Amino acid sequence: MSQRDLVAELRAAHVEAPPEVRERVRLVAAGAPAPPRRFTWRRSLVVLVPVAAAIAATIVFTRPAEHQQTALEFGRPPVTLAPNVGAATDRAAKAFAVPSPKNRVQTYDATLSLRVERAHDVSDGVKRALRITTSLGGYSQSVHAETHGSSAVADLKLRIPRSRIQKAMAELAQIGTITDENVSTVDQTALLNNTDREIARLQKQVAALRTQPRSDENDRRIAALVTRIERLQRGEATTRRNAHYATVSLHLETPPVIVAQHKHGPLHGVGVALTWLGIGVVYALAIGAPGAVLLVLLWLGIRVVRRRRENALLQI
Repeated sequence: MSQRDLVAELRAAHVEAPPEVRERVRLVAAGAPAPPRRFTWRRSLVVLVPVAAAIAATIVFTRPAEHQQTALEFGRPPVTLAPNVGAATDRAAKAFAVPSPKNRVQTYDATLSLRVERAHDVSDGVKRALRITTSLGGYSQSVHAETHGSSAVADLKLRIPRSRIQKAMAELAQIGTITDENVSTVDQTALLNNTDREIARLQKQVAALRTQPRSDENDRRIAALVTRIERLQRGEATTRRNAHYATVSLHLETPPVIVAQHKHGPLHGVGVALTWLGIGVVYALAIGAPGAVLLVLLWLGIRVVRRRRENALLQI
């Protein structure tokens, strides 16, 4: 008989244990103490209570509280019109009153910065400034305005007749509170005199060339001189036009918003530590919970297989 046949015959044979042996095995199994339970209610509470406390601490310290909200306040008190607004306006008008002799040609540039209380006051100020400029015979060269929540800013470049600039600045200063002002004048009389002399010299050259016989070379020289004279005349006209209109750069803005910083108490560091601890626990639970569930299921499967084997052994 081969080894393979012997193994097959032994597997096919069913050997039963004597009744005395089976009864003794049952008595031993019944008298053996039950295996200790690894997962009990007490052990579960020991694990769940710290986890619940950490989660509660995370919720308490991470949710925004009313006293932790960032407070926004205006860096300056609201602007109110005092009874002596007229006096302040007169002072502003005098500050911008630069004498301009009639026999001199001067360009006039002024910068006026005003602060208003609210964002919609900036929009109203822009409209009022444009009305003032138009009523005095001027015009707006550029207008730029921005609004962001409770803050706003606007920049205007206005062209106002030089003879009415003092009245214009007095009316513009009433739009808000003056925070900055600047005036600059540049005398262009000497430049214009030099231009006039240059034009007169060139015109004499043109007149002299026209008395000579006609030729292509002579015509080209006359055309070049005429072109240069016209360019100088246009530049002179532009300078006089710029001197006729004063340039006013008007800036409107609301008070800057300042973030109020709260002083932290002595236990602030403890709260921060608990907050980060709670966040770490939450991340640990979120990442480790699936692995823990798999381990528990594996342990339960092994226990069920082991118990089935024990029951099968007792039934022999």
